[in-house]
Amino acid sequence: MVSIVSRSAWGARSPRGTDTTTWSARTEFIVHYSEGPTSQSVQSIQDFHMDSNGWSDIGYNFLVDVEGTAYEGRGWLVIGAHATGHNTSGIGVCFIGRDGDATSAAKNTIRALYDEAVGRKGGGLSAKGHRDVGSTDCPGDDLHRWVHNGMPAGGGGESADGEDDMVGLRKGDTGERVKYLQVILMKAGFDLPEYGADGHYGDETEKAVIAARKSQGSEQDFGDRITGWAAAQIMTAYVQKTAA
Repeated sequence: MVSIVSRSAWGARSPRGTDTTTWSARTEFIVHYSEGPTSQSVQSIQDFHMDSNGWSDIGYNFLVDVEGTAYEGRGWLVIGAHATGHNTSGIGVCFIGRDGDATSAAKNTIRALYDEAVGRKGGGLSAKGHRDVGSTDCPGDDLHRWVHNGMPAGGGGESADGEDDMVGLRKGDTGERVKYLQVILMKAGFDLPEYGADGHYGDETEKAVIAARKSQGSEQDFGDRITGWAAAQIMTAYVQKTAA
């Protein structure tokens, strides 16, 4: 589960009103950028939206800063004001910064929010950039390209720690990437006693993935695929074990 700074913790003003929707109505996950400096505070964005735009609250459902900290905006099921015609269907997540400012930490958190949203909905959400649903440059070329590349963990291509070598693997896959996943799991302390690193993503590997995720506080009970957030949790477990 993603750690999110609550509205009360960041000092949010009370909204002038709220309209809610349901998970069945949520079909999109829309990525934005604030197009301001990374030093912008969430409070300043809320003030602009309420005082200058005349909105009832901050427009986004969540915001993410350059350090990868997630902030609660309107939350999961409150209708936002971030993409005309897509505020009920879309969960709006804003990176605080300009094009090219988004760090791997920020991207990993955006991906984690996406995975959390999919888990809460119990099904797929279409990941889009704001420009995919409106006439705008938002969220900038870098984030837009990243979204359409599948929002890989590490922020782009292969990460230095190998995390992205796992992303996208699914139960039934075979080959060297599966072996890599299995070796990392075993080195992290999650044994594969029957088959070991055989390069086949089967039941044993699935159980080890679930155990690794739960060791990092995940409430998700699936291990049949490796999302960006799952890969990050597995690598964290590996680092903790090998550094001990």
